[in-house]
Amino acid sequence: MIEFTVTALLLVGAAVLSLYRTIIGPTLPDRIVAVNVIATCTIIIHVLIAVILDQPMFVDIALTYAMLSFLVTLAAARYLATGRVFV
Repeated sequence: MIEFTVTALLLVGAAVLSLYRTIIGPTLPDRIVAVNVIATCTIIIHVLIAVILDQPMFVDIALTYAMLSFLVTLAAARYLATGRVFV
């Protein structure tokens, strides 16, 4: 149980550092990557909670959040490349 707690605390620390980069980041790509790191940490924490509580529902939530995060990253990358999100 202590392993899960330590892992979760390390992930929260990484998310806090990424939040700093999101706020202070000098360029927009830096901010997008930092938000993506925060999303990844959140997904991993959801999976840890699913394992600890033996509740597969949290894995479904994590997968849904991962798909949404991926779509947002694609939209942001397209905006940076072309200046628009849609065709």
